[in-house]
Amino acid sequence: MFFDDLPVGFTFETASRQIPLEEMVEFARKYDPQPFHIDEDAAKQTPYGGLIASGFQTMVVGFLLSLDANIWNEASLGSPGVDGLRWLKPVRPGDTLMVKAEVIGSEPSKSRPDRGRTQVRYDTYNQDGDRVMTYTTIHILRRSPAA
Repeated sequence: MFFDDLPVGFTFETASRQIPLEEMVEFARKYDPQPFHIDEDAAKQTPYGGLIASGFQTMVVGFLLSLDANIWNEASLGSPGVDGLRWLKPVRPGDTLMVKAEVIGSEPSKSRPDRGRTQVRYDTYNQDGDRVMTYTTIHILRRSPAA
């Protein structure tokens, strides 16, 4: 889909993906080696009461789920960044995540008529329907060749 196919109010949902304990700890050891991500005994002594996934892993999994939905991939020209990133609830070993997304802004480029900026709010949920993460991204997308 292209910029022109994604009006404000357009929504989509992704498939789901489980985060196994081994994958969670491996990610954290490499990229976020804090005790509550990598050491079960130490994690029990924290306010979390046990191991939790790195928020960065939650972000990566959510982004991959969005890519796998193949909504804007063909039109993507990148993004200037992420706004309002919030980790709302801990993600635990074995949790299954999915993403719901909504286009909340859309503006054709004034200087480059072949593209536009699409603002999308992404909410990531666990298997219990709890929202665990939210963020907003502006995608720079090609316009439809027919536009």
